[in-house]
Amino acid sequence: MTQNHPKLITDPYYDGVPEYMTEVYDWAYVDPKWVKVLDRNIVVRVLLFLNDQRLMRMYLNEIQPGMRVWQLAHVYGDLVARAAKRVGPAGVFHLTDITPIQIEHGSKKLTGMDWAKVIRSDASTFEGVGGDYNLICSFFLLHEVPDDKKREIVDHMLAKLPKGGKAIFVDYHNPKKWQPIRYILKLVNHCLEPFANALWENEIQHYASDAAKFTWKKRTIFAGVYQCVVVEHKD
Repeated sequence: MTQNHPKLITDPYYDGVPEYMTEVYDWAYVDPKWVKVLDRNIVVRVLLFLNDQRLMRMYLNEIQPGMRVWQLAHVYGDLVARAAKRVGPAGVFHLTDITPIQIEHGSKKLTGMDWAKVIRSDASTFEGVGGDYNLICSFFLLHEVPDDKKREIVDHMLAKLPKGGKAIFVDYHNPKKWQPIRYILKLVNHCLEPFANALWENEIQHYASDAAKFTWKKRTIFAGVYQCVVVEHKD
C-alpha cells in the first residue's frame, strides 16, 4: 500500500483493494462517501452523454430468462438489478467486484433475488460458482484498468467461456474526429482516466492471447464513442 493513503491500513473499505484503484479511482469507486453520491441513474446518464439506456440494452438484450450470467463488476445505477431480473429465478446471476463498497451497493440492489449472488473477487481470477456461464459481461470495466490487467481479464473471460456461450464487452472506443465529444473525453482521459486511451488505440481482441479462436462482432454507436463487442467460439 502507498503512503499517500494512510487510512488504507485500518479502513475496511480499502482492505485488499488494488493499488491502482486507490491511487487513481479512490474518489470514484473506493471512498464510500463519493460512491454514495455517484451511484445514481442520473449520474450514469450524464457521464454517458444520454446514451446510458442504449448501451445497457446492448447487454440486457443478450440475456434470456433462465441463463447463467456473470457480470464482472458492479455498475452504478439500476443496471445490475435489471440484469438479474431479466435472468429471473430459473437462472443464475453472479456479480463480482474487488472493492468492499461496490459489493455493499451491489448486494443491496439484489436483495430478495435468491438467484442473484454478489461475490468479492478479482475479475481476472474468479473461478465461477456452480457451473459454466451462458453470458459473461464486462460493462465499462476495461477502460478503468491498466493494460496488463486488461489482458488478464480478457483472457480469463475467454477461458471461462463455454462453447455456445457469449462474452460481451461494452466500453469506450475511438470517436470519429468530427465528434465533439472526442475532445471532451481527451481531457477527461488526461485528467481522470489514464487507462482509457488504450481502447482508442487498440481493439479489444488485441488483449486476447488466442483471439483467432473466437469470432469478434463489434458495433459502435454515437459516432464511435462507444463499442459493443460480442465474442463467441468459432465452430
